Amino acid sequence: MTTTTLTRPAEDVEQGEQHGTDLVRYAFRADELVAAAPRPTARIGAVIPAYNEAGTIKRVLRGLLAQTRLPDAIHVVVNNTTDRTFKIAGKLAGEHVVRRAGREQRTTVYVHDIGTNRDKKVGALNYGFQLVQDMDLLLGVDGDTVMERTALAELEAEILSDPRIGGISAVYTVDNRNVRNPLATLLLTGQRAQFAAFNMQNMVRGRNMAVLGGQASLFRVGALREVMAEYHQAAPWVSDSEVEDSLLSLQIKNVGYSTKISATARAEVGGMTTLRALDGQQVKWNYGAIDLMWPGQRGDTRGQPLHPNLRLRWLENLGMVVNASTRILFLLLLAASLSIHAFVFSPLWLIPPVLAVALNVRIARSMQDRTWRDVLYAATLVPAELYMWVRIGHFVRAWTKFATRSRTDNWAAQARAERGAGWAYLSPLLVAVAGFAACAWVWVSLPMIARTSLLWVGWPLLAVVTIAQSVFMLARLVRPQYGYRV
Repeated sequence: MTTTTLTRPAEDVEQGEQHGTDLVRYAFRADELVAAAPRPTARIGAVIPAYNEAGTIKRVLRGLLAQTRLPDAIHVVVNNTTDRTFKIAGKLAGEHVVRRAGREQRTTVYVHDIGTNRDKKVGALNYGFQLVQDMDLLLGVDGDTVMERTALAELEAEILSDPRIGGISAVYTVDNRNVRNPLATLLLTGQRAQFAAFNMQNMVRGRNMAVLGGQASLFRVGALREVMAEYHQAAPWVSDSEVEDSLLSLQIKNVGYSTKISATARAEVGGMTTLRALDGQQVKWNYGAIDLMWPGQRGDTRGQPLHPNLRLRWLENLGMVVNASTRILFLLLLAASLSIHAFVFSPLWLIPPVLAVALNVRIARSMQDRTWRDVLYAATLVPAELYMWVRIGHFVRAWTKFATRSRTDNWAAQARAERGAGWAYLSPLLVAVAGFAACAWVWVSLPMIARTSLLWVGWPLLAVVTIAQSVFMLARLVRPQYGYRV
């Protein structure tokens, strides 16, 4: 036990006695100063749900074992898998001892194959929770996510710095390097821009994260237990939501904790390289978000349209409605005007594209690891515009499925899409072609007075909506980013 000698200066003693007070002052020599208290640490259990991750699971595990702060235990939960995920992960199973900066750290990698699991990723996460529920923090990492070396240490420091934080997400991005397929390059770069914009929106709102994504998030186990008690759940994640991470984030917020995005911790996630796979993922995400926003869905899982975590979701959906409406209306009016030689170009119509390019470039510049592809994608407008049309297709598909009360298994649909099966992703294109053909037939059937009347109403209406959209883009363009990097 270390003791410190306290020295009372003679002049202080004399002054205290002279004034008849009980005041006692102490002075410390330099060698008597007490060292700063060590930074608090917690026991961390990592859970990796793995479904057919043979191509990435080794990199994911090596990324965790390379952390400057190792998890205390790592559990790989293999489920519904038909590839070599279990065998590859098993090669890294066992105890690992790492020595860095003269300090020894230990962790143990466990690999569990739970076979067929009808709850898929949710079931794997809950299985992992049972294995680490005696720890302080649970690190959820997807089977295709590689964390930067300092990410876990930074997440731990941030969540322990404030007991009000129930969960915190890393800043995640998609790797678009070393891809030779032009379509895959476009899709991956578009996903990078999409994630960057979403992350920045959360950061500038006080770093309040709307979704503690499964890619790489650290949860306070006590907060997960409170969610289970409050909502009478047997486990933190429930299978009656298409977006289990969004629902859990809402529930953590509801029991009194905050959900945050890290300012510094980063992770690289696997992206979708085909239109089919991207459609499966994005439709599931959009459908699940609508499910949470709309009141009275999913039986006992009530919709929460006014929940603080869903405000950004509402803005995203409203933005997609405006983006789709202005583009479709512009194409229809342009084709109609050209058909009767009534189109007159105005330079004012260049303002929205210029603002869009400026906003895209600003997002690209905010990326910490931006590449020349990111800058080119943002500055040339065409790639971003193509990706926006792809997103509009996902948006329309999700809302159509919801409006028609389609109860398809979107988890299974995404899995099929990633395997290269299914053609549903082409349905928006087919509907668009049929819709434009129908509009063209109606247009040529109208008398000239009706055509000119439609143009007389349509162009001003489009101008009003476009002005509102431009004002919104301008506001985002000038909004401070406080030095955050995504």
